[in-house]
Amino acid sequence: MALKAVHVSDVPNLDQVPEKPSLAIYSTRFSQGVEIGRTSFKPSKFLVVGHRGNGMNFLQSSDRRMKAVKENSIISFNSAANYPIDFIEFDVQVTKDDCPIIFHDNFILTQENGTIYERRVTELTLAEFLSYGPQREESVTGKPLLRKTKDGKIVSWTVETDDSACTLKEAFEKVNASVGFNIELKFDDHIVYEQDYLVRVLQAILHVISEHAKGRPIIFSSFQPDAALLVKKLQTTYPVFFLTNGGTEIYYDVRRNSLEEAIELCLEGGLEGIVSEVKGIFRNPGAVNKIKESKLSLMTYGKLNNVPEAVYMQHLMGIDGVIVDLVQEITEAVSNLVKKPEEVEDEILLEGEEKVQNRPQFSQRELSFLLKLIPELIQ
Repeated sequence: MALKAVHVSDVPNLDQVPEKPSLAIYSTRFSQGVEIGRTSFKPSKFLVVGHRGNGMNFLQSSDRRMKAVKENSIISFNSAANYPIDFIEFDVQVTKDDCPIIFHDNFILTQENGTIYERRVTELTLAEFLSYGPQREESVTGKPLLRKTKDGKIVSWTVETDDSACTLKEAFEKVNASVGFNIELKFDDHIVYEQDYLVRVLQAILHVISEHAKGRPIIFSSFQPDAALLVKKLQTTYPVFFLTNGGTEIYYDVRRNSLEEAIELCLEGGLEGIVSEVKGIFRNPGAVNKIKESKLSLMTYGKLNNVPEAVYMQHLMGIDGVIVDLVQEITEAVSNLVKKPEEVEDEILLEGEEKVQNRPQFSQRELSFLLKLIPELIQ
């Protein structure tokens, strides 16, 4: 892949989505929480987003919930939709023959006759990609699917409820229409992409959306700064968020290295918001006000989002939503902890009755103290 910078100003504005998408589907649970315009994203409730559907697979974990359902699969997406979530998040890459597929890792692994084979996902054809793992036809045996962990170990990708690989088109056709899609535009952190390649990939994704979205709420997000800027320029219907580690990791591209850089990128490119690693927010809570003052939305991801208390703290801080793995547990916690003003009024009890506290109550002084303490605790 040649090292060539992307010049967004050189790319024509090529809308690949309907000028007036249907709003009929917004009458589902989603309509009660978010207002979406052509370039706006204004949550009026605290959003819960299912990470890779019903949660990512952490195959080395002793927690069965982290390997219960195959991540980024139709079964996982619909399992998450059984709970009161607003979106499911998943990773989209484009195959060698220009088909958008849903898969997180840059490489896919299998084993044959004792030898492990590793292929870059974007260098496979659609047929090759679909040949890994469980097959739709019972008479066909797929290639065994392995996964490389962050520490380099190669393990069998074994989960309790497995499912076949899927395409973006299939997700639109088969996933419960009540949930929105947070589509992460997935690229390799270690490659500087040519402009033509990014445009080709994004247009392939936008074409599927234009044909199959049918009014379903969609958010784009990406860690790749140029991809985020380009998808904003190529369409004006759906909001675009910039994904960042919030300074918890350092990259060659300085735009990825801090919340301040993320704010600047969003403002310069007209993006709607930021999705940060939650530790980046807790280490730098003052950035929340800067993001809000910039009229940007803010959501988070990360392991801490599986802790109800950490999620509630973010609600108090004014964060708009969280991406979570433990969908059932966190949606239940949010229902109990985060209430609309009218629901709070309904809880006023008759005189003489004792009120049972379902959620912690903080004064402004206590909240200020906690915000100062948290960065020290997670260093």
